Amino acid sequence: MQPLPPGKIEISPQVIATLAGRAVTQCYGVVGMAPRRLHDGWAEVLQQENLRRGVDVSWHGHQLIIELHVIMEHGVRIAEVARNIIDVVRYQVEKVTGLEVAQVNVTVEGLHQGKTVPQE
Repeated sequence: MQPLPPGKIEISPQVIATLAGRAVTQCYGVVGMAPRRLHDGWAEVLQQENLRRGVDVSWHGHQLIIELHVIMEHGVRIAEVARNIIDVVRYQVEKVTGLEVAQVNVTVEGLHQGKTVPQE
């Protein structure tokens, strides 16, 4: 029996964005994801099913770059939380997909006072 010829596996950017969005929301100090485009300077917290709207996934050559738009809890150390987000997202995406993540960028779109965010 001859081995099958190698095939091709493609992972859509939406899948990577969903993985990244879920990883972010599990990080300490993160209230939620924000949409990539703010309306009148106001950041809204995205609901669980819309997390990928706060994530941009792009390829530059063979390099996977992930851009994250987050809302953090007021009073946290932004730089520490952002570094943790970068580490967690890189680890989760690489572990699940087998792809190498070249860069993870975090944009803090807002700070939220209090632990709970009213969902509309």
